[in-house]
Amino acid sequence: MIEYLDGAVIPTGFDVPVEPLRRAAHYTGEPGCIADARAFAAHFVDQLRTEWCATIGDRAIGDVLLVVSELITNADRHSNGPYILDLEGTELSVTVCVYDSSDALPLRFPKDPERIGRHGLEIVHAVAAEVTAERVPVGKRVRAVLTFGP
Repeated sequence: MIEYLDGAVIPTGFDVPVEPLRRAAHYTGEPGCIADARAFAAHFVDQLRTEWCATIGDRAIGDVLLVVSELITNADRHSNGPYILDLEGTELSVTVCVYDSSDALPLRFPKDPERIGRHGLEIVHAVAAEVTAERVPVGKRVRAVLTFGP
């Protein structure tokens, strides 16, 4: 916004919106890639805290890392090829997207404490404000939005 005072131009703020912080990484499914994805996400959250001055509590950081772990694990187990982790964040939220080569959409099973395994998507739904899965030309995209803030 710009104010004009007796012919002088006085800048009073930003005229353009600030873009969210966005980072992406590519994984091939080699051993250790899930840990690498978690480290990448931890570095991303550190950047968000530094560059956006985002106030993100330890629990929210843990939730972001948990969602990254679950979605990358699913991509690793259920696709036959590389996958991409795409992170986008602001001071209010982090969006975790994982693209993989399988066009089979993930299944969310009903709660069953006696079931062994297959709780990943249930966990993601429990900590994320929004979870979507859709087919894309290269396979599918699973997207989880985690919110935090005042």
